[in-house]
Amino acid sequence: MNRRRLYLLFFPALSAALFGCMAGNSARKFPDLKESYQYTDKKPFGAYIAFHQVQEMFYRNTIREEKRSFEEGERYLEDTASLYICVTHTLYSNNDDAESLARFIEKGNNVFIVSREFDENLLDKLECRVSPVNFMEQFAEKPYSDAHLTIPGGLPVEQGRYGYYYLPFSASFSKYNPATTRVLGVNNSGQPDFLVIFRGKGRIFLHCDPRAFSNYFLLQHNNYQYVEKVFALTDAYPEHVYWNNFYPKLRSGQDAGRRRGGSDEEGFSSLATLLSYPPLAKAFWLTLALLMLYILFGIKRRQRIIEIVRPNDNSTVAFTETIGRLYLQKKDNKNIADKMVTYFNEYIRNNYFLNTHIINEAFITTLSRKSGVSRDRVESLYRAIGYSQRYAEIDDFQLLSLNEQIRDFYKRIK
Repeated sequence: MNRRRLYLLFFPALSAALFGCMAGNSARKFPDLKESYQYTDKKPFGAYIAFHQVQEMFYRNTIREEKRSFEEGERYLEDTASLYICVTHTLYSNNDDAESLARFIEKGNNVFIVSREFDENLLDKLECRVSPVNFMEQFAEKPYSDAHLTIPGGLPVEQGRYGYYYLPFSASFSKYNPATTRVLGVNNSGQPDFLVIFRGKGRIFLHCDPRAFSNYFLLQHNNYQYVEKVFALTDAYPEHVYWNNFYPKLRSGQDAGRRRGGSDEEGFSSLATLLSYPPLAKAFWLTLALLMLYILFGIKRRQRIIEIVRPNDNSTVAFTETIGRLYLQKKDNKNIADKMVTYFNEYIRNNYFLNTHIINEAFITTLSRKSGVSRDRVESLYRAIGYSQRYAEIDDFQLLSLNEQIRDFYKRIK
């Protein structure tokens, strides 16, 4: 057998082995680690917790969902002192978006954008650059480690360090204009990953690692304080608060052009975007060649491959159980109690429209009347909640008692 025929047999076998490994791994009951960053997504890398933290911080405002691009939204937004938030993995924007965003900031608004990848037209407008993504790392074993982010001193908020066990925070800004820019945070390597850029009467906050705003990161240790501190750097009383849900749903530049209502004159093309990165272009052509060889040697099959339809896994429950075991192993009863109280108060606010920040006789009476639970039980429950919040440590009995009272409340609701 000559060398050429040996190569032709080797590549299909290699590709089939890779596909087999991928199929085998998908059968394991792991949580869905897809990085969606949508504010309704409760999976590990959704932005559900970050959204609700922002909602708590700016409780005077009702967060408005923005389903349009920057360019389309500018036609309807006449704000001069508002906060505009966008958390996404990749920001697919065109030159019109960049121009519209710049005008919106210059009017006096604050814009908070979190993304791992930015389009160059927007970075050119803001005079900064983000370190390029190393696409070859996608094919190697992922280097999980104790990763952390740091808020340095000298800022209006207290400095701090926040970490978790997952992929390292390697993204950073490789270039920015020091005359109009200030560094607000650094990554594992001490490189800037969080900036504020002053433009006109407003400011734009740029963060280049959205994993810091994911549900998984914010559930670790005291990482929820990271979101509180970074948004504390914005205006305390904005005119309006907007949360953009347009860009997190995009999967390509072509998708962006289509959602804008037609073809994009600047040529948003999935293939053009793919081939604009040399490492990814090489990987694309290699994958295409392997696929062609696989098809060539597979056309002689007499029977089509029958896919195995697997039942959907409830990855949210698996993730919740994993986090619950983590807390129990650490015996951090105070942390568990705080989160129980937080979710319970959120339930009261959403279902009975009561302000849980002020607990008094009127609040107890109103909650008892609306829920149908006796006043004595409601008063006893909030006495236990107050005890858990007042002391730095609580024992197992107090934690179980608090849990039983909350469960009893849910059972007695009419």
